[in-house]
Amino acid sequence: MSTLKTFKRNRIRRRIRGVVKGTSERPRLSVFRSNRQIYAQLIDDEKGSTLTAASSRDSDFESKKLTGVALAKQVGILLANRAKEAKIKSVHFDRGGYRYHGRVKSLAEGAREGGLKF
Repeated sequence: MSTLKTFKRNRIRRRIRGVVKGTSERPRLSVFRSNRQIYAQLIDDEKGSTLTAASSRDSDFESKKLTGVALAKQVGILLANRAKEAKIKSVHFDRGGYRYHGRVKSLAEGAREGGLKF
């Protein structure tokens, strides 16, 4: 990724983080997207800890032949199920400086399908 793209994305991330804060009742759903994988975690910013996380590298997805948008949706559903186990019902969505389309949008829709409220 070019340095200009990285700089722009980091600037957008800082702007989002100034507004979106996670608490133990309503954590921040943070998304990171690499070229091949997608990662999501629920973060309590007051304590500085991760409550639960899911990614496309989890063992649940090794046998499945999913890629791209379909895989991101399954990661969102998995994260929502793990959040239910941790008794979390609503979250603040942090798209991490990425545009809300493609894999990021699919992950958010999967999390909503799983029962999380944004």
